[in-house]
Amino acid sequence: MTASNAQWLLRRRPQGMVTLDDFEYKESPMPSADLAAGDVLVKNLYLSFDPAMRGWMDDAPSYLPPVAIGEPMRASAVGQVIASENTAMPVGSLVQGMFGWQQYAVSKSSDLFPAMALPEGTPPTMPLSIFGGTSLTAYFGLLDVGQLQAGDTVLVSGAAGATGSAAAQMAKLKNCTVIGIAGGEEKCQWLRDECKLDAVIDYKSENIEQRIGEICRQLDCEGINVFYDNVGGDTLEAGIEHMAKKGRIVLCGQISAYNDEQPQPGPKNLMKLVVNSIRMEGFVMIDFMDRIDEAMNDIVTWVLEGKIAYREDIQEGFDNIPATFFRLFAGQNTGKQLLKIADPE
Repeated sequence: MTASNAQWLLRRRPQGMVTLDDFEYKESPMPSADLAAGDVLVKNLYLSFDPAMRGWMDDAPSYLPPVAIGEPMRASAVGQVIASENTAMPVGSLVQGMFGWQQYAVSKSSDLFPAMALPEGTPPTMPLSIFGGTSLTAYFGLLDVGQLQAGDTVLVSGAAGATGSAAAQMAKLKNCTVIGIAGGEEKCQWLRDECKLDAVIDYKSENIEQRIGEICRQLDCEGINVFYDNVGGDTLEAGIEHMAKKGRIVLCGQISAYNDEQPQPGPKNLMKLVVNSIRMEGFVMIDFMDRIDEAMNDIVTWVLEGKIAYREDIQEGFDNIPATFFRLFAGQNTGKQLLKIADPE
């Protein structure tokens, strides 16, 4: 066991696009192994990166308190227990929790997101990717907020990302026609070949609004019944333009705006919601925490039966943590963005 704990701390609130100067590398004393009842000391093995983390850096009201200046950046992780006062998580067991950008963390049973033991035999990356929060977000956003029905025409933006690809494939499993929006031919081809989407739009080379209209005409549908939006901005406006009557727009995220210094103007065509009786609703996954077991039963079954394809983009090295985070906003990740810190012992 080393005597120090390497950490990446939040140094300042970002102004616009997040940069390396917003973080500070520090080596702090090793957390004490003198634990209270129920606590575990964890060595981080893998970190998860999500666009929502950018919002946690701002000092603004949200569904979670902002990360404090001088504190390790908040992040989900999988780690190995190296000291324990919790019989459910003995030394050597693999656990997941909100352990942050650091090598070691103490997880208390009173934490908002306490450590949870991984089922035996679970690969350490899967609880952060296909069995993690992104898939749960896709599940509840699509089925509950979007009120998905068989036969719907579904549009998904950010469709090659971890959440978008899960949502798109869940819609296919529910007998819907699915159109995905992604950036670059490689990602679009993966959506066609592996995820079996009915149509894909490359926002880097095609006009989104024009292509949605063309595809709807080819499909001979009245428009989009459910729009699962991870992007916002012009993409949201394009989707609104082609919504069917009584359509549902699910606002999952707005990655196009997370790093804007000033808020973007809202869509210019919101009157479409009035004219066509369209509902637009935002949500966060923690609204459904009491139903995680229900969702995981379905998700695990679909994955083990080979009905949901997924990809993990695994970078390596503690020094590369900020750079790995930045990949999300440059569209460089292919699938769920993770980083490996260490192997389990």
